[in-house]
Amino acid sequence: MNSEAVSHVGTFQELRPLLFGIAYRMLGSADEADDILQDAYLRFQAEPLDEVRSPKAYLSTIVTRLCLNELKSARVAREQYVGPWLPEPILTEEIYELSDPAKRVTDYDSISIAFLSLLQTLTPAERAVFLLHEVFDYRYDEVAGMLDKSEVACRKLFSRAKRYLAENRPRFTTTPAEHRRILEQFMRASGSGDLDGLTAILTEDVVFWADGGGKVRGAALRPVRGRDAVGRFVLGVSERFTPPGAIFGVADVNGRPTVLVRNAEGTPAIVVSIELDGGRIQSIWAIANPDKLRRVSAPALA
Repeated sequence: MNSEAVSHVGTFQELRPLLFGIAYRMLGSADEADDILQDAYLRFQAEPLDEVRSPKAYLSTIVTRLCLNELKSARVAREQYVGPWLPEPILTEEIYELSDPAKRVTDYDSISIAFLSLLQTLTPAERAVFLLHEVFDYRYDEVAGMLDKSEVACRKLFSRAKRYLAENRPRFTTTPAEHRRILEQFMRASGSGDLDGLTAILTEDVVFWADGGGKVRGAALRPVRGRDAVGRFVLGVSERFTPPGAIFGVADVNGRPTVLVRNAEGTPAIVVSIELDGGRIQSIWAIANPDKLRRVSAPALA
């Protein structure tokens, strides 16, 4: 490997946490983000380093545009996906390794399943502008250049995205200790068939989403809404579809304590993430599509 190739590799590896962060948040898929980074590296490698004024700006632009292209080409596939399409979960320790140490707390807030799911409801352009400006601190003029849009257009996209996200996120913040406590109550109640105990920790308008990708029988094909309906559905799912010899535990996934259910062989079967508002569960995401569980295959359960 010649010296310029070594320099390309070193520069890319230094920027990889940033680039993966952009791609994963844009796409909601760690595997797709890895593919985007591979494509971006090949393009970067083809450019003489002395002709790239700012590798960070160059690579961030390439990754963002590749993500926008990917979202455009994947739109039909996602529309035809069986049931709700939810983000691919990833171990927090992997995110930790791919994060700027100075921004890990805010990184975790912007990497949760709740936030990633909400991002998917924005248009690709809104998502890109919001992430680049709000999460990754790019100036509007930089974002405009990366997306080939005017600053005015980017400001409008950002304002629309920020307003929408603010209207649809929980009103109250939750401490990690409270999140863990409610999650453990959820596990105990659902595991023991305690409907009263379960509904006591759900909000009136709680929503349950399940992603089986058409590969898990019994996964809800539409969101289940309302305290009583969700409580009964969760208990029914726990009773009917938990694998024999299942191992229940709490793992650190996407910056949050999360339920991880493994089968008797130790293979991940279901990841369940919750979002609280006012001390009760407002949203539940159950991800059971085996293709989306590869990045949670080896965590320590607590």
